[in-house]
Amino acid sequence: MVSHTALFRQRLPSTLFSLVSRDHVRMLLWLLVFSALGLEAWGDSPQFPWNESQAREVSEHLVDLFYGVSQLIRKGRNGAPTIVSRKEWGARSLTCRAQLTPPVTYVIMAQLGGMECQEQNVCSQKLQDLQSHSVYNKGWCDVAYNFLVGDDGRVYEGLGWSAQGLHTQGYSNVSLGFAFFGTKEGSSPSPAALSAAEDLIFYAIRKGHLSPRYIQPLLLKGEACLPHQQPMMPRKAACPNIITRAAWEARETHCPKMNLPAKYVIIIHTAGTPCDTPMDCQTRVRDTQSYHMDRLNFCDIGYHFLVGQDGGVYEGVGWQIQGSHTYGYNDIALGIAFMGNFVEKPPNAAALEAAQSLIQCAADKGYLTPNYLLVGHSDVINALSPGKALYNIISTWPHFKQQGGPRSF
Repeated sequence: MVSHTALFRQRLPSTLFSLVSRDHVRMLLWLLVFSALGLEAWGDSPQFPWNESQAREVSEHLVDLFYGVSQLIRKGRNGAPTIVSRKEWGARSLTCRAQLTPPVTYVIMAQLGGMECQEQNVCSQKLQDLQSHSVYNKGWCDVAYNFLVGDDGRVYEGLGWSAQGLHTQGYSNVSLGFAFFGTKEGSSPSPAALSAAEDLIFYAIRKGHLSPRYIQPLLLKGEACLPHQQPMMPRKAACPNIITRAAWEARETHCPKMNLPAKYVIIIHTAGTPCDTPMDCQTRVRDTQSYHMDRLNFCDIGYHFLVGQDGGVYEGVGWQIQGSHTYGYNDIALGIAFMGNFVEKPPNAAALEAAQSLIQCAADKGYLTPNYLLVGHSDVINALSPGKALYNIISTWPHFKQQGGPRSF
């Protein structure tokens, strides 16, 4: 269980930090606990319901953990940490493609439970199991963290310095994610582990991976930082009501057939203004078809389906025909476009539910392979689509893969 996520930015003067009382820190951590419970970092372990006594127990533990980590700002270290490489602990090849741009501004600390170990060979086996769980059960490209600090005092290379982690939605591209592991359930990291983390952080600063101004406790706020986890995709026996081509008065076309079942779902936004009534949405779909055919020389509208803020799903080229939405993927991917621009504000609940039902329908009806991958448009081409606000939501849906990369089927 991930018990704690802390964000640090900018160095606090030690004299100022010494004036902060334990009660003040406890209050800060109470707020941070409830933020973490409600907002959920992308840890590698399952999430459980929390009651007040459990939250209080975690809060007490976090006070000790925070005080341990806070010692990192009291002195500089010149030593290099002992880093066990991926090869040494038996990791599979790294396939994550999203890169960090150094120096990053944040360090995100977490603690993983259920991975008790004190010797390198045992800790290595635990990490191999964690990597398998992350890849095969979570559908991620690798473990979630850049480095993992064992209770044996060793630092184990996760994704390393260059690759983006998968630990905290909204921050993985601007942070280094470090996770303590190897402790007994309910215990704080050992002095050796805290010292190793200290060495790792100052080593990151010296090597230019981390900004020297990173340390300052930052209280997480739901609106500004980590978005709430969206509900899991509902399983529905029936497909959503689909507005057919005939209903929105599509032009007749002749395009290549789709290679079914598709292996990808690509989420897109049209980047225009949204529509919230059936009449407006049908007009928008017709205009999109005309633009794609008359201006872009597509054989038809580029998307398989379009989703409106009215909650309607509008048939584009449909299940059987290839789209023209993503070069290199048109024959193996279903392109689902939300009508509107969702860089700053996400689609409404009706549109999100309609898209989720459509994807589940495709899987149930055999239009998608059981192990399909869900990606954002920006994962496979250089584009703003589907917009950051929408991307943050689809990244919580089943089968999401953060970086689609080259075709892997």
